[in-house]
Amino acid sequence: MAISKNRKNSLENIDLSKSYNLDDASDLIKKLSKVKFDETIDLAVRLGVDPRQANQMVRGVASLPHGTGKTLKVLALVSADKEAEAKEAGADYVGLDEYIEKIKGGWTDVDVIVTMPSVMGKIGALGRVLGPRNLMPNPKSGTVTMDIGKAVADVKKGKIDFKVEKNGIIHASVAKVSFDSQKISENAQELLQTIIRLKPTAAKGTYMKSVFMSSTMGLGVEIDVSTLA
Repeated sequence: MAISKNRKNSLENIDLSKSYNLDDASDLIKKLSKVKFDETIDLAVRLGVDPRQANQMVRGVASLPHGTGKTLKVLALVSADKEAEAKEAGADYVGLDEYIEKIKGGWTDVDVIVTMPSVMGKIGALGRVLGPRNLMPNPKSGTVTMDIGKAVADVKKGKIDFKVEKNGIIHASVAKVSFDSQKISENAQELLQTIIRLKPTAAKGTYMKSVFMSSTMGLGVEIDVSTLA
């Protein structure tokens, strides 16, 4: 099977039998990016938990110090008295009943939905549309709150929501290749330390089994988990 020039270059510069600290991995990812667009940098974290058990579920939010590099579109589903607060904080779409009807019709052109407890009764009916797209607001992720302005501002600044998948893996985007390597490393560190703090008491054995960093089109670089403590 033919190997592309970029992949060959990557293989020559990455020792796949070696694990790296975050600083070195971030630097490698940047150096090996040869495509013409600004790649997203992702982390894949394999945990020693059984997500089928409620007491081993790992879910939370991390506020990345340098943002994600993405411009997220935020919808604030709020009552009239909260509309000005949402708009001032930077929400792209603000309203309630008219957007609920749009969503029922299949519209989901947003990245995050923020709402308030008093209107969750109306939003619950949208579960079939929002659930599969990971858009359903949730108090645990800070997207169901009375402090609408802060919730919107946090999302815009780089707050991300993450959740362990059924195979025990957390996938999350932490930066763009255009970031300098220190910012990539610091963003990754923030996410990983948040995951470490959320270790369930019911989890036995090794909690963080492996961590890989990769860009959209690049090879995965293994992170030395022992350097994260």
